[in-house]
This record gives sequence, structure tokens and C-alpha cells, in this order.
Amino acid sequence: MIRQLRVIFTVFLMVFATNAFAQKATSFSLRDINNKTVSLADYDGKVVLISFWATWCGPCKVEMPHLNKLYNEKKDEGFVVLSISSDDARSASKVKPYIRKMGYTFPVLLDKDSAVTGTYNPLKTLPYTVILDRRHNIANVHSGYNPGDEVKLAHEITALLKK
Repeated sequence: MIRQLRVIFTVFLMVFATNAFAQKATSFSLRDINNKTVSLADYDGKVVLISFWATWCGPCKVEMPHLNKLYNEKKDEGFVVLSISSDDARSASKVKPYIRKMGYTFPVLLDKDSAVTGTYNPLKTLPYTVILDRRHNIANVHSGYNPGDEVKLAHEITALLKK
């Protein structure tokens, strides 16, 4: 009897832990660098990596080529990178030229008033990455960038795409 209760309790904990702590991502809409409105809902059913960055952020600039490579490798599998610039109104004009110069192909959104940045990243640490599963539950969060982080991200994304 005690053994059965332990098994039931263990199963209960496993179900509870995988479902109860899954936090749904907050919906948002922002303008992209071409002035088109883009919403998180536009990517329902896709694994989404939200990358918060700014043109003045050195580590962000080091991370972005890795994100672009990952995006290009996995986009046909249902993956998207939403790159959200935290540049304010004064420096937002630098975003589009920088993206074009670097040849990045993922969607780039502007958060001039930091409304979305503040929701996901209240401390406004940059770079800041939020990974969402296909149901747009927050699967993981990464703060900052160190060489090799791109390998961890690739493994996380690959695992989520297989689910």
C-alpha cells in the first residue's frame, strides 16, 4: 500500500511539475524595421526565440550572427527568432541600417518605449533571451552572452522542435 502511494505521489509530482510551472508568454505586438506590425500570435505553433538586444550592446553584436545562423538552419522546422531592439527613440534609427549591413534575416522588432522589454526582462539585462515552446510557454531564459552559449541554445531549440 505504501509503495503504491509513493508511485501515485511520484506520478502526481511529475505531472504537476511539467504542467503547473509552464508559464505562458505574454502576448505582444510591435512594429518591425519595415514598419509592419508583428505579433507573437503570428508565430503560433512555432518554437520562438526572443532576443532582446541594442545597437550599443557589444555582447549582443557578438551573439547575433549565431542567432542568425541558427534561424537559417531551423526556420523550415518551425523555428523563428524574434529580435527585439531595446534601442530608445534616439538610437532606434540605427537599427535598420545595422541589420541590413550585417545581413540578418530574422524578424527585427522595435521596442522604443521598452514596454515588451520591461515585461519579459524587468532588469533590462542585455542580451536577454527567452525561449518559447510551440504552445508559447516559456521553456528557458538566458541572461547575457558568453562564447559557447550558442551551442546550448542550439541543443535547446533542437529538443523543442522534436516535441
